Amino acid sequence: MPRYALLILPAFNRVYADSAPRLTHAELGVFAERGLAAGVRAIEESRIGGLPYVTFETAEPLSGPDVALLSNLSSVYALFGVEGELLRPVELNPLDRLSSDLITIQKYAGKTNEHFTKLLLNVTVLASDFPLGGALSVFDPLCGRGTTLNQALMYGYDAYGLDHDGKDFEAYSGFLRTWLKNKRLKHTAETVPVRRQRALAGRRLDVVFGTTKEAYKAGDTQKVTVVNADTLRAREFFKPGSFHAVVTDAPYGVQHGSKGGGGLSRSPLELLEQAAPVWAELLRPGGALGVSWNTYGGGRDELAAILTGAGLDVVAYPDFEHWVDQAIVRDIMVARKPA
Repeated sequence: MPRYALLILPAFNRVYADSAPRLTHAELGVFAERGLAAGVRAIEESRIGGLPYVTFETAEPLSGPDVALLSNLSSVYALFGVEGELLRPVELNPLDRLSSDLITIQKYAGKTNEHFTKLLLNVTVLASDFPLGGALSVFDPLCGRGTTLNQALMYGYDAYGLDHDGKDFEAYSGFLRTWLKNKRLKHTAETVPVRRQRALAGRRLDVVFGTTKEAYKAGDTQKVTVVNADTLRAREFFKPGSFHAVVTDAPYGVQHGSKGGGGLSRSPLELLEQAAPVWAELLRPGGALGVSWNTYGGGRDELAAILTGAGLDVVAYPDFEHWVDQAIVRDIMVARKPA
């Protein structure tokens, strides 16, 4: 029976690096259940030559499409076939179509670990009716400075975001414009006011770019739209059924939230209870919503009840709970909109 070993990608954050093998173990289980053709079994966390790996067996050798899918695991650094005491490299073929510094170059307090952001996006899309490698539209309704949006762009998706923080909106707008210019990617970028009933409702950044000049001219482009407004007003800016996936990192009680109800909501469950029906309406049938949250702010059963109340079906997934710091223990929940 073929056996393989995934070398874990080094993480700058030591705490996340300690959790990465276990999270990769769980993520691989999702890939095996929802994407891989080869039957996967005996997934284990291992150390080979003093380095962290996740090993597994398959019923038959991995096909090209299976290797391509596994290439997108959030913490995969290299893939090997195990042959006795030797490791034979297997060439990876990830979806990433842009330079990785789109994800890594931004450094700021409160930034979600980019490996975790990729994991959250992966398991959310895999819960949907749409393929990971498809031409998808992804929405982050609490997008901050755009880590989720940038990962969506890496995969070739169109990215849409919304956040109430004007400084974050300006920071992401400035970063993306500068990055596109420095990479010499043909693009247009415009920030415009958005009015509803003659009143200013928010600001909107619209970006269209191509990976080459030829692609841009041919209309082979990607889109980014970010709105500076309250997440509870998302239906004022986006049409129902617009997105294949809604992916977001809920507030930990420190960084971001909603201004609904006259004040900034710091509780993840309080915010999600108000926002989940809005976000669910923006999903296409067969789409999925993935949310990470601080479990100190509410339990799984409470969040599951909120998502079920919004008309979504909670997906049975492995345990992704992990320690971030003394005030944050983070977990993931994914729910699907019935087709």
